[in-house]
Amino acid sequence: MNKMDRNSYESPFCTRYASEEMQYIFSADKKFTTWRKLWTALARAEMKLGLNITPEQVRELEENINNIDYEVAEEREKICRHDVMSHVYAYGKVCPKSAGIIHLGATSCYVGDNTDIIIMRDALEVIRRKLLNVMSNLADFAEEYKDMPCLGYTHLQPAQLTTVGKRATLWLNELYMDFQEIEHRISSLKLLGSKGTTGTQASFKELFEGDSEKIKSLEKMIAEEMGFAESVPVSGQTYSRKVDYQVLSVLSGIAQSASKFANDMRILQSFKELEEPREKKQIGSSAMAYKRNPMRCERITSLARYVMTDALNPALTASVQWFERTLDDSANKRISVAEAFLGTDAILNIMMNVTKGIVVYPEMIKRRVMAELPFMASENIMMDAVKKGGNRQELHDRIMDYSMIAGEQVKVYGKENNLCELILADPLFKITREELDSVLTPENYTGMSSQQVEEFLNNFIRPLLDENKNILGENFEMKN
Repeated sequence: MNKMDRNSYESPFCTRYASEEMQYIFSADKKFTTWRKLWTALARAEMKLGLNITPEQVRELEENINNIDYEVAEEREKICRHDVMSHVYAYGKVCPKSAGIIHLGATSCYVGDNTDIIIMRDALEVIRRKLLNVMSNLADFAEEYKDMPCLGYTHLQPAQLTTVGKRATLWLNELYMDFQEIEHRISSLKLLGSKGTTGTQASFKELFEGDSEKIKSLEKMIAEEMGFAESVPVSGQTYSRKVDYQVLSVLSGIAQSASKFANDMRILQSFKELEEPREKKQIGSSAMAYKRNPMRCERITSLARYVMTDALNPALTASVQWFERTLDDSANKRISVAEAFLGTDAILNIMMNVTKGIVVYPEMIKRRVMAELPFMASENIMMDAVKKGGNRQELHDRIMDYSMIAGEQVKVYGKENNLCELILADPLFKITREELDSVLTPENYTGMSSQQVEEFLNNFIRPLLDENKNILGENFEMKN
């Protein structure tokens, strides 16, 4: 870090959290080379549709897409106070034969808005890939632990048993819902196209002498060259800012699912049932050397809160876009959209790391199960006693009394749950130690958990992962 770096603000997304891959997507190079690709696509389409543009000019534009002199563009912007026109000028400087036809018929949003859509599409593809890798990790984890009984919780109070793997499918199912949303959003993204200053395509009507079919063909050719099926059917000068809201809503959904997972993991680490991976020399606390803080999951929760909040920005922006165009979106948009993607990228990086190395403590899980199981098994114990001739109501009252005593032993005096001993000592229940041990088998109380895991993975998740197996196997190592 040089002196200037230490004296200037740098986004933690860039220095600490987001991947270089995602940072590049929102970089100046990506933005301005995409502008040049759009200008090249425009010129090529106009040439094919009969305007006075030569193959040599199009070739010159193509050959200089990456030849950007930022100093020339910056100096020009100081004079003209317009970023797009300063880059038209800089492009013309390295493409002298083509300088006169760059941006022909277009308005600034032709490059600005179309580039924004392209960038969001490319960023969504990265998010999609990383999301699938997290899902793959959780699918493996769910399958491995589908049969391991653990306490279920409602209201964060012990409830009926579930399994470690079944709980993992709850996390996985929410990510699967997010995946469906991201698939829909990627497939439905459309370019702005070449709509002109108020969306009427008046400049192109002038260029093509009123030939509406050529104007439609122009948009179609540009969209296809940039990898889209079509452009939006109608617009003002910009694409609807609701698109930004829809995209960031997908990211917010991923953040919600990630935060739910991370919070559950933080609680389970407190219970000493599961634990996030940890390096041997990792410091949990500067004062308490024994601590194993869930710092990865805490970071997921923290970043997720930012992304969820950030998704409100485009909703507010979309609601105040007056008529065909206003500019109160620009400053907000270039921050909120980029940072939502950088934040989500960081979240999924950490989730890849955590889900790949979740540590399970079977003995602690079993210990916590067995501390609560007598309460849950009391119904079965009572029904077995009824079968042996006991009175259901009398047995019910007796179990209720013993449950109160056992609960007091645990909560008031900090002793072990003695419900089983109380039942064994009461001849009313006519039960032996062997019979009681048989009743107190945790696997008898997990319902269809194992089957649900298998069916969910086989019917929904594995086919999806098989379709995308070429992008699976990605890992992320924590650097800080």
